[in-house]
Amino acid sequence: MVVGLNVLDEEVYQSYRDEMTPLLENLGGGFGYDFKVSAVLKSKTREPINRVFTIFFSSEDSMHSFFSNEKYLQIRKKHFEKAVTDTTVIATYER
Repeated sequence: MVVGLNVLDEEVYQSYRDEMTPLLENLGGGFGYDFKVSAVLKSKTREPINRVFTIFFSSEDSMHSFFSNEKYLQIRKKHFEKAVTDTTVIATYER
């Protein structure tokens, strides 16, 4: 997946990443690239983007298991929702 975010609190967002990454890796996933973006020249959405990253999973089922995992949802609520105002999925798995 390629994901764009609008991160308002870098410190809280880093706490989110630190806590969720072991769970992601335990389910066979990980991050490939991660960029802080200073300017978006073209976009298909009105939501601002200042962070772009790739995240991968061993399968589509693994991806769904990760995002529905109760521990992940707790971590997301604790950190992500406080740090990020907008999420844009740029590319993902399709069947």
